[in-house]
Amino acid sequence: MDIIIRPAAPSEYATLGEITAQAYLGDGLLDFGESDEYLGELRDVAKRAAAAEVLVAVADDRPLGGVTFVPSGGPMADIARPGEAEIRMLAVDHAARGRGVGEALVRACVERARAADGCTAVVLSTQRTMHTAHRIYERLGFVRTPERDWNPVPELDDITLLTYELTL
Repeated sequence: MDIIIRPAAPSEYATLGEITAQAYLGDGLLDFGESDEYLGELRDVAKRAAAAEVLVAVADDRPLGGVTFVPSGGPMADIARPGEAEIRMLAVDHAARGRGVGEALVRACVERARAADGCTAVVLSTQRTMHTAHRIYERLGFVRTPERDWNPVPELDDITLLTYELTL
């Protein structure tokens, strides 16, 4: 299976949004399930595409997954500092997992960061239970940065996102 990574087309936004939402729901990554406010953000690919670069992995003209690449200084950055790009909302359709789709999407983000003037690192946040994603990041040279771990919902004590960084 040949996987092509390219910018998502507007005609793919709904499908990619649903792949992302179902990946997070299916993996139990949303504390409030179907009623989690973040679910709307995961489905809103058009909003992400207006503020960052949304990439899609495609095989046989079918979207398999996607990722949001936030260039240095982009408005969607959660943890990126000046000179850092950020990876957000990496998701792969459950039926396409284990085929290298997630790794191909992360590699595409790293390539974009390397090509960007003044970009010195790529950073990302991940949940503790995303072990498969952690293995991808570590295989590609990302290292844990526990001093940057953070809580996106401070009123809930048990939500801490782990952070990783790849120095370019």
